[in-house]
Amino acid sequence: MADEPASTAPQTAPQRMPRARASLLLLLVINLFNYIDRYILAAVEPRIRKEFFAPDSEHANFWMGTLATAFLVSYMLAAPIFGWLGDRINRWAIVGAGVLVWSLASGASGLAATFAILLTTRVFVGIGEAAYGPIAPTIISDMYPVERRGSVLAWFYMAMPVGTAIGFALGGFVASVTDSWRWPFYVVVAPGLVLCVLSLLRKDPPRGSADPSAARRRPTAADYAQLFKIPSYVFNLLGMTAMTFAVGGMSFWMRTYISEFRGLHNEAQVTTTFGAIVVASGLTATLLGGYLSDKLRARLPGSYFTVSAIGMFLGFPLFLAVLWTPFPLAWVFLFLSIFCLFLNTGPTNTIIANVTHPSIRASAYAVSILFIHMLGDAISPFLIGLITDRTKSAEHPGGNMNTAFLAVSAAILLSGVFWMLGARHLKRDTELAPTRNGLV
Repeated sequence: MADEPASTAPQTAPQRMPRARASLLLLLVINLFNYIDRYILAAVEPRIRKEFFAPDSEHANFWMGTLATAFLVSYMLAAPIFGWLGDRINRWAIVGAGVLVWSLASGASGLAATFAILLTTRVFVGIGEAAYGPIAPTIISDMYPVERRGSVLAWFYMAMPVGTAIGFALGGFVASVTDSWRWPFYVVVAPGLVLCVLSLLRKDPPRGSADPSAARRRPTAADYAQLFKIPSYVFNLLGMTAMTFAVGGMSFWMRTYISEFRGLHNEAQVTTTFGAIVVASGLTATLLGGYLSDKLRARLPGSYFTVSAIGMFLGFPLFLAVLWTPFPLAWVFLFLSIFCLFLNTGPTNTIIANVTHPSIRASAYAVSILFIHMLGDAISPFLIGLITDRTKSAEHPGGNMNTAFLAVSAAILLSGVFWMLGARHLKRDTELAPTRNGLV
C-alpha cells in the first residue's frame, strides 16, 4: 500500500483523544482477565500434578513447569506475527480475536482428559494472548501524549498484579469449593466472550496521533532492522529479559513454594494471603513507578530507567530475606520485595513506546515479548522445577526449592545493571523517535 501522507496541520502539543478513557478502561479489564487466565494455572498446579502424576514421580515438577513454558513459547513466537499485523490493520479487531481464542482455550484447559491435551490448550492460550500483548499498549500510546504515557500505561499494567492475585485467589477458591481444578478454567470463559464483543465495537485511533511530529507512513524492513540500533530499546530489552527470567519463574512456583516447601498447608489461607500481598504491593508499586517516572522526567531525563533499576537493587536483598525468614515474618519481606520488583512495570513499557516510531510500535512490543520470554520465563519455570527435582534429599524429600529460587534470583540484580546503563541514552532516543525514517 502507499504510504500515509504526513499531516500538514500545525504541530501543537497533543492532548488526550476523545473516548480515550473508555478505551483505556476496556483494555485494562481485558488485561486483568489476561493475567487471571495465566495464574489460575499456578493456583491449581498442586491439584493438576496429583491427578496426572504419581506421588513418587521423579520428574513431576519438571513436567508441570512445561505447562508455563508451552504457553510462553507459543505466546512469544506468535507475538511478532500479530505485531506485524498490528502495524498495518485494525488493532481492535486483532484484540477481539485474541480475547476470543484465549477465553475458549482456557475453558478447554478445564476439559483436558490427559496431560498432553492440557499442554495443547495452554499453547492456544498463548496464541490468543499474543494477539493482545503487543497491540494494546500501542493503542494507548496513540491516545495519550508522551508526557503522560508513564502514568497512563501504569494504570493499564496495574492489571498485572491485580489479575495475578485474582487468578491465584479465584483458582484456589473455586477449586476448594468445587473440589476440582477444572472449574476455575470454566468461569473465565463468559467474561472473555463479552470483552471480545466490546473490543470489536471500538474505533482504532490513527497511528501517531499523539506524536504530532511523526510522519504517518507504512513501516519498512529498514525500520525493524533499526530497532536494535536504538540504545534505550536494547538496554531496556536486556533488563526486561533478566527481570522476567527471575520474576516469571518464581511467581509460577510461589504458591507451591509457600504451601509445600515452607509448610503452610492451609490452601485457602496461603492463596488469600499471597493474593492480598500481590494486589496491595503490586498495585501501589505499578502506579507509583509510572507516576514517579513522569514527574521526574523533566529533572532526570533517564527517570524511567532509574526508577526501574532502583526497584531491582532494593528488591533483591528483600527477596533473599523471604527465603530464610520464618513465616509469618516472611510475609512482610515478600510484600516489600514484590513492591520493589513491580516499580518497573509502567516505566519499562513506556520506554518502548517513547523511543520507537509510531508506525512500528506494535512490532517493537512484539519483539520485546519474543526476547523477554524466549530468554526469560520460558526457561525459568521448568529450570526451577528441574533443580527442585535434582535436590531431593532426606532433609528435603520434595527437593530444595530455596536452592532453585536462589539460582534464578541473581538475574534481578542483572536487570538493574542493564537499566542503569540505559538511562543516559533515553532523552536522545525519545527526541529522535518521532522523526526516525529507517535511520538512527
